Amino acid sequence: MKLTRRESKQRRHRRVRGKVSGSPERPRLAVFRSNEHIYVQVIDDTQHQTLVAASTVEPELKSGLASGSNCDASAQVGKLIAVRSLEKGITQVVFDRGGNLYHGRIKALADAAREAGLDF
Repeated sequence: MKLTRRESKQRRHRRVRGKVSGSPERPRLAVFRSNEHIYVQVIDDTQHQTLVAASTVEPELKSGLASGSNCDASAQVGKLIAVRSLEKGITQVVFDRGGNLYHGRIKALADAAREAGLDF
């Protein structure tokens, strides 16, 4: 039986979330990618609390981007989430790609966050 793209993504996401969990020492860097935008949150799963968030829909990023759905926009969001995390004292995170393949926009975001100082 052939799975649809949606079913494959859901299956990957469940598999990743079974292994990845955020703690106060190493919160989870969760990525959600839509067709038009990309959203990132740093989450402490023990307290069910979002510590830091960034996305391409924020006015400070949206005005400087040609599109919210390309690798350049993802890299900008990666840098922004790293800066905000470091301001809050978060240096280490666990990367949760949200069932997406580690490729394209997801990879660009992760690489930019690493370059900006996050450790994962």
